[in-house]
Amino acid sequence: MPIESRIPVAIVGAGPAGLMLSHLLARRGIESVVVEIRSRHEIETTNRAGVLEQGAVRMLVDEGVSDRVLREGHEHEGIALRFGGHGYRIDFRRLVDAAVWLYPQQQVFTDLADARARDGGDVRFEVTDVSVEDHLTSPTLRFTDADGEQHVVRADIIVGADGSHSYCRGLVPPAERREYFTTYPYAWLGILAEAPPSADELVYVHSDRGFALLSQRTPTVQRMYLQCTPDEDLAQWPDDRIWEELIARTAGDGFALATGTITEKSILPFRSYVDETMRHGRLVLVGDAAHTVPPTGAKGLNLALADVGILADVIPRALASGDMDVLDEYAERALDRIWKVESFSYWMTQMLHLRPDGDAFDVHRQVGELRRIVTSDRGSAYLAEAYTGWAT
Repeated sequence: MPIESRIPVAIVGAGPAGLMLSHLLARRGIESVVVEIRSRHEIETTNRAGVLEQGAVRMLVDEGVSDRVLREGHEHEGIALRFGGHGYRIDFRRLVDAAVWLYPQQQVFTDLADARARDGGDVRFEVTDVSVEDHLTSPTLRFTDADGEQHVVRADIIVGADGSHSYCRGLVPPAERREYFTTYPYAWLGILAEAPPSADELVYVHSDRGFALLSQRTPTVQRMYLQCTPDEDLAQWPDDRIWEELIARTAGDGFALATGTITEKSILPFRSYVDETMRHGRLVLVGDAAHTVPPTGAKGLNLALADVGILADVIPRALASGDMDVLDEYAERALDRIWKVESFSYWMTQMLHLRPDGDAFDVHRQVGELRRIVTSDRGSAYLAEAYTGWAT
């Protein structure tokens, strides 16, 4: 017979969004269960980019998750824009008195998983047979745990924090979703390389050969990206060709790209997507289950954490009042930030990438826009404020 239980909140997905929500609710006296089909080892050994806004860092520290980000992360007070063979620094600290932190997403996950274990949180990894029933009125979560035990969980609220391929989003009938999206005619070829950093901060490159991005992981491991086509064949990109292309795209004014041994290659397609139906009955969606952004603006994880910060404020009031319509406030508040982030990420992406169907006018217009940013404090301040994160 299945093991039956009752709990106020059931969360599907134990990535950073799901774990942070569980943590925040626990600090407000609300129990939850979190289920995840992947193993903890799989999640924390999958390399993911991590550029954290100041607000995200403050949440991790102030909410008692961990201060490791302050000890092991790297504070960056600016980025570089390179175009026309020259580099221009956007000084976050001078422009908006803010900064970001380089701290990989898998480290954020580890901190949250450790905090949930430390505090006795109910997090189930490696579950199977996940299903949700009656989410409109009386939500029931069913799953089989890693030991083969079947569970039936009666909950007041179901939270879908299960990523861009969300099962929970599929519970909302297509005719009732308010979906908006656009696709891009390019992708990123990403590499991890054993090499020293080529710059102290992230470098965003616009060139007549396409976009490039230089990021860091550790003093000896770097993450770099090249604009490519979504259907790119990795077999056509031997290491020598990758380095030649990165060197060519970043060349100019004495800039020297540090090379090394490539340990990982992947193709990263992306799109912009928003489902405004973030609440359906007693189901709510957070993070990538509700929206995705291109990685150019480094916003995906930050936006997910902003979502759960709002939801952790709304859920206790909905439960206390017994009025689930209070959950509507979540989408109303979250969507304001979501669309600002979507706009910023789209703008950064379109400004820095070459369109396959573009012409010389498009390239000159992009350069004009970049020059407008780097030659104007007001233009630079918009980029700095959006990149480091708007105040909540």
